[in-house]
Formats: sequence, structure tokens, C-alpha cells
Amino acid sequence: MTLPFDVLRPTHFVNNGWHVLSGPARDVIDPATLKVVGKITDPSACELDRVLEFATAAQSGWAKLDAKSRANYLHKLADSIETANPKNVAALMSREMGKPYAEAVGEMANIPSVFRYYAELARHDGGQVGGTTQAGSFQYQRYFPYGVSVHILPFNFPLLLMAWTVAASLAAGNAVVIKPAEAATLSTLAFMQHFRALPAGLVACVPGGALVAQSLIASDQTHAVAFTGSVAIGGQVAQACAGRYKPCVIEAGGNDPLIVMDSAPIDIAATGTATAAFHLSGQICTSAERIFVHENIHDAFVKELVAQARALRIGNGLAATEIGPLVSEAARMKVIKLVEDAIAGGAKLECGGHIPPEHPIGWFFEPTVLSGVTPDMAIMNTEVFGPVAPICKVRNFDEAINLANRSRLGLGASIFTTRLDEAMGAVERLEAGMVWVNNPLIDNDALSFGGWKQSGLGRALGRLGLDAFRRSKMAVVDSVPELQSWWYPYPEKVFYPGDGNSGDS
Repeated sequence: MTLPFDVLRPTHFVNNGWHVLSGPARDVIDPATLKVVGKITDPSACELDRVLEFATAAQSGWAKLDAKSRANYLHKLADSIETANPKNVAALMSREMGKPYAEAVGEMANIPSVFRYYAELARHDGGQVGGTTQAGSFQYQRYFPYGVSVHILPFNFPLLLMAWTVAASLAAGNAVVIKPAEAATLSTLAFMQHFRALPAGLVACVPGGALVAQSLIASDQTHAVAFTGSVAIGGQVAQACAGRYKPCVIEAGGNDPLIVMDSAPIDIAATGTATAAFHLSGQICTSAERIFVHENIHDAFVKELVAQARALRIGNGLAATEIGPLVSEAARMKVIKLVEDAIAGGAKLECGGHIPPEHPIGWFFEPTVLSGVTPDMAIMNTEVFGPVAPICKVRNFDEAINLANRSRLGLGASIFTTRLDEAMGAVERLEAGMVWVNNPLIDNDALSFGGWKQSGLGRALGRLGLDAFRRSKMAVVDSVPELQSWWYPYPEKVFYPGDGNSGDS
């Protein structure tokens, strides 16, 4: 029976409604207050099969729709998101994973354009006509959906990152099953109300942990996978998909460098760096986690960044704050250990580095600036995922680029400079899927998002993001049946003439 969404009633979203799950409930804890804010549970195998049955049935009809009709549906979905009051979903996101309310509202504001972009891209880009290889032959390419796509999501941008791949998959003609992060399940389920603008069964959202994700990937009723998460789990997902010949998009995190050259205005560079390093308490895949500063401005830059860090307000995401809690106790302990290890190795603690005394409850950690960091320290070779800015002094541009590229990861990279040769040189030489000059963390619906090296496979956004969820078919159509010169039987003149000697074999 379809019920109103209730955070204290464990449900999943299927067939355009919320339905109670049968499993034992577990608490969702607010990382700022450590109070229970809701309950979730995993679907049983039978319940998961039912979700996939609905999705399969809905996809059959969705794929038969013309591209304009699908686009109209996606625009209605965008209308629903734009006209709704985001307050309840945004506040729920703050309560369950600690995101400051203003950032949760900002995340939701960026979602409608993604659906509108893919609605029109898929309508416009339905195929391609190639130059013919034979006279009288019409040769072209069409695109078709895979079937049902699975979307395994992180906690940090649970709705926006969902929209990036879900919009592309729907526009391509697929049905989708969403598996949110456990720390962002409630807000994702609440957001599902907007998908009622689409045909019933086409979009489902199922809570759960690793076993649910594994079941969805392994199922014969799913046909493509999008994953955002850690490098280790991303590798496992990629292997599982490869064994089943399922296409996948893997965004597996980063350890992003940020370079500050001596031509950059220090106040702007420091403010941009503070945002890139501390936004969402540093819990962003593209956070600036390795900062390389030219020796000529190093001291002045450190002083300004420290001032920026100390000015940031720490607190509950529902208060006036920039720095909310980390998502869990384990996440905070990881950050603490990396900071302590760096200090023990000779780094200087410029500010932060502690649990804020005014917030003894919750998983808070002060915005932290470290100087004297060396490239071999663990904090420079690990995805920290916390509000830490480790600074390494460099002598010149080449050294900065070489150190920035000394990583097994390559998601994004940033540079602050006013020199054109350094800006363009960074774009060319930095080993990353995205490079930002003087403006870190920006994305664009029309430009692909993804990494190099072990930061992932495939791309979200842009045309590449659409191609990830559709398969191509080449067609060659000759309007008039005619004998072709290359068909059997071959004429005698094309056979090997031999060398004139008898007994040739």
C-alpha cells in the first residue's frame, strides 16, 4: 500500500509510491547532535526482485516513446523540482549527513537544469548520418537504451550526483534504480516525490548497504551501472561489471592538487583555496587536498589562509554555519590521525587541528591549515575527506606541476595565476580529468565530469554522460537491390596467377 513518506517508517520508493519494507529497522543518526532522526532498512531479495520487475515493465513503454515525448516528461519533472519548496528535503539532508542548510538548498537548485539539458540533448542527438562508402547506400547510426540502470550514490551530494546520471539514463530511454548512501537515504527518498511526474515504475529508490548494491549489479534484470564512491569500492564495482559485460561509469574519488603561483592575488587565491579545501567540511571528491604554493608568496598566503579558516563558523547545519560535522565518527578519526601523523613528521599546525571545544557533541573538526608539509607524508597521498589544507612550498611552476602529478589519482586540479603561459601550461600538463584556473570546483551540465588514472572510468555530464547509457547500432540501407562487384563468386582475374612452374601448390 502506498503511504505518505515518514522518516520513522522504513520504506522504499517503487511504482511511484513509498512502500513499507519488511526488514528490521536501524537508526539514522544526526552527526551534529547524535540524535535519531529516522529509520531505514534493506529490502529483502523478494522486494528487490519486485522493484526490478516494475522497472523492466516501465522501461519497455518508456523506450517506445519518441524523444520529444520523453523530453516533455523530463521537463515536467524539472518543473516539479523548481516549483517545490526545498525546505523540508534540505533540512532533512542537514539532519542526516550534516550538510549546511544553505548548501543543501544550493544543491537542489542545480538539479532542474540537468534534466532539461538531457531532455533536449537526447531529443536533438538521436542518431548520426555518416558519409556513404558506396553509391546509393544510406548509412547511419541510431542509439538505443540498455534497459535498467543502477545508480549507487555517495552521501556528500546525494541529489545532484544522482541527477547527473539519472537524467542521462532516463533521456536515453532506460529505467533507473537508485541506491543512495546510507547517510543520505532519507533525503533521497523524500526527494522521490518529484519522480511521480514520470510513468509509474520507471524510477525506484531502494535503501541498503553493500549487499543491496552487489545484488543490483549482479542481477540479470539490470544492464548498466553508475557508481560514485571510494577508489577501493569503485574497483570492485568495475570488476563486477566487467565480469558481466555491463557498461559502467565509475567516479572513484580524488586527491586533488591546488597550485598557487606568485603572480596570483593572494587574497583571492586564499579565499578560493579556503572554499576548495573546506567546502562541505572537505567531504567532496574534488576538494583541494594538496596545496602547492610558490616560495615567493608562501608566508603571506599561509597567513591569509589561516585568517580565512579562523573566520569560518562551525556548527549544526541548520544554524548559520559554513563548517558542519563530518559524516561519522570513523570519518573524523581518519582526519585526526592524518593530521597527527603530519605534525609528527615535521609539519607545522598553523590553525585548527582539534575538536572544537564549543562542540563536544557531534563529529565536528576545526578547519585546519598545515605548513611545512612534504610530498611523502600520508596526508598528501590519501583522500583525506576532511577540512584540512596541507601546504607544500615549491620553487617554481615545473616543480608544482610535477608534484601535483605525483599521485595515483587524477580527478581534478586547480591553479591560481595571472600568467597565461602558466594557465595554459597547467591545462595541458596536469594529469586530471578537470582543470580549474582561478575558479575551483565549478561544473557545467554540457561538459563531462570524471577523472584520469584510478579516479574512475567513463564520464558524467555532457554528451559523454548520455553515451554512457545508450548503445549504438549502425544501419546500411540500399534502397535498390543491386549486385555488388565484391560479392561471390570472384572473377578469375583476381586469383593468384602462380609463378608459371608446374607443380605449384
